[in-house]
Amino acid sequence: MTIYKPEIAVIKKVATLTETEKLFDLEMLSGKGLNHRPGQFIELSVFGVGEAPISISSAPSEAPTFQLCVRKIGNVTTALHGKKPGDKVGIRGPFGNGFDLEEFKGWDVMLIGAGLGLAPLRSLIWAVLNSRKDFGNVYIIHGARSPQLLLFKDELKEWEERSDVEFYSTVDVADETWQGHVGVISTIIPQVKFDPENTQAVIVGPPVVYKFIIKELKNRGMADKNIWVDLERKMKCGVGKCGHCQINNLYVCQDGPVFRYDRIRNLPEAI
Repeated sequence: MTIYKPEIAVIKKVATLTETEKLFDLEMLSGKGLNHRPGQFIELSVFGVGEAPISISSAPSEAPTFQLCVRKIGNVTTALHGKKPGDKVGIRGPFGNGFDLEEFKGWDVMLIGAGLGLAPLRSLIWAVLNSRKDFGNVYIIHGARSPQLLLFKDELKEWEERSDVEFYSTVDVADETWQGHVGVISTIIPQVKFDPENTQAVIVGPPVVYKFIIKELKNRGMADKNIWVDLERKMKCGVGKCGHCQINNLYVCQDGPVFRYDRIRNLPEAI
């Protein structure tokens, strides 16, 4: 099967999460699963419109169904938001270098998702929670610009209520419905009691938050080799041909999008 030829997937379900985000349940027409790792992505085609890279939001599974959380922001995603259950799209992938859960086993894990970054991070969160006994303390930290923009609200509540998870949530700007912490997501880090020598931290979110979160983690004594970032925002073709995602000698779509921070800390274009 050529890497350039999409396979057909059927939209099984569409759920509205916010004014700009929808969650799509899809199933491969072939009946096979994606067999992806958390942090990987697919190339999604809306026929007659175009193609776009989309991170996979669901946990790894051999089932033929998988989930994509998609923000309506361009031609392809706008066309996808107009689709209904039963409609078909094209899928290439999965592509990229995802998170290797074997590297996290036995460690405490801090999972930090800012804004839409929760969508790809959700795949890793559920992978960790589905194998909870393999990890030490699990910290989930999530931030959004406002309460109206919070994704997966039912799951946020579930994680908050779990006794085996330390959950933190914040919004930049509160309203009368919000009773929690107010402030940018990096302001949460000083509140978390964790052992920096025994914790692996994963950060997924918009570019502006990375340097501030990393600064707070390093202020607590965390080493660069224990910090992981997702640079999926830079991808385009998915197979290293267009050069859109090249950073010096790295191709984000092939060498990433998941990187350990000590590997890219000296590349100004990365973060």
